[in-house]
Amino acid sequence: MSRNRLRAALTALVALLPVLGLGLALTSATVPAAAAVAPIRVMPLGDSITGSPGCWRAVLWNRLQSTGYTDVDFVGTLGPQGCGTPYDGDNEGHGGYLATNIANQNLLPGWLAATHPDVVLMHLGTNDVWSNIAPSTILAAYSKLVDQMRAANPATTVLVAKIIPMNPASCAECGQRTVALNAAIDGWAAGKTTAASPIVVVDQWTGFSTATDTYDGVHPNAAGDQKMSDRWYPALTAALRRTSPTPTGPPYPTDSPSPTTTPSPTWSPTGPPHPTDYPSPTRTMGGCTATWRTVGQWPGGFQAEVTVRNTGGVAIPSWVVRFSFPGDQQLNQAWNAQMTQSGAAVVARSASYNGALAPGAEATFGFLATGAVPNPPPTPVCALG
Repeated sequence: MSRNRLRAALTALVALLPVLGLGLALTSATVPAAAAVAPIRVMPLGDSITGSPGCWRAVLWNRLQSTGYTDVDFVGTLGPQGCGTPYDGDNEGHGGYLATNIANQNLLPGWLAATHPDVVLMHLGTNDVWSNIAPSTILAAYSKLVDQMRAANPATTVLVAKIIPMNPASCAECGQRTVALNAAIDGWAAGKTTAASPIVVVDQWTGFSTATDTYDGVHPNAAGDQKMSDRWYPALTAALRRTSPTPTGPPYPTDSPSPTTTPSPTWSPTGPPHPTDYPSPTRTMGGCTATWRTVGQWPGGFQAEVTVRNTGGVAIPSWVVRFSFPGDQQLNQAWNAQMTQSGAAVVARSASYNGALAPGAEATFGFLATGAVPNPPPTPVCALG
């Protein structure tokens, strides 16, 4: 190689050294991308109300997605069964299964090992009630299942439902048995909950009608699916916020937490819905109306609910509803309102969580009473509280 060509090659090499050094520096300074945050794994656990097809899960999943809770993974060894909309359909909703059998046969540990849930949505016990198993036995099964959840994941959050009402044609006693189970769930949950693994009671019973929200007295129809989703949503999103970053999407416009301390009724309709269930005539006072609906009846008693609606143009802070029974009917149990009776006169005042109503918003309270179903029904009058 000539001296001139050698000098040119050396000059080019010297010129490249800074570029090579910069490339090495950039390579060594590159930081690996952070691992994606794992989604919160949610197991819907139950029987056919949860899984066959259990379309409340589809409604709930899509509501979570539309309100910013996108880091959620529904898990289970079973897949979706339709529902006509895309959704994460994994679940543990086993049609015909009893809570007591799941516990006695130790079926849950295998499902947990396959899915590793962080949160469990448990609506379980309907088939036990149908089989006339005592509430204490069902709750003992609940305890075993919770123990198994905690053995798999000590930080499991358990959302336990007061199960929806039952009025199947083949089981006249199922309505009352359901109430007996639901009445015991609050006390069981209070004794079983822990700081590391809280148990949250979700009231799926109150306001749910077997006449309008099921297609056979047991399994929810589209209206029932919506009601169940609406009850699960606030409890589930609260659990998600405890374990994941606050979602960036806008809040759902009608989010209203379902209180878990609502008293459970001590009676339940076991007969068919009253044939004259219809809204009673309403009168307006102070920007709100109240509408009566008879939900069900049985020998010596009935269930009714009243819907309060803000008909004004501004929000109201609270409400009070008054009506009178036409005969010797007596209040037995009430929920979602503070109700008192003097003679035939009844006064219902809003609870702390449902008194404030925006224009057009509604709140519903219900009660059980002894005596014959009022016919015609009372005319409730609503006023600002």
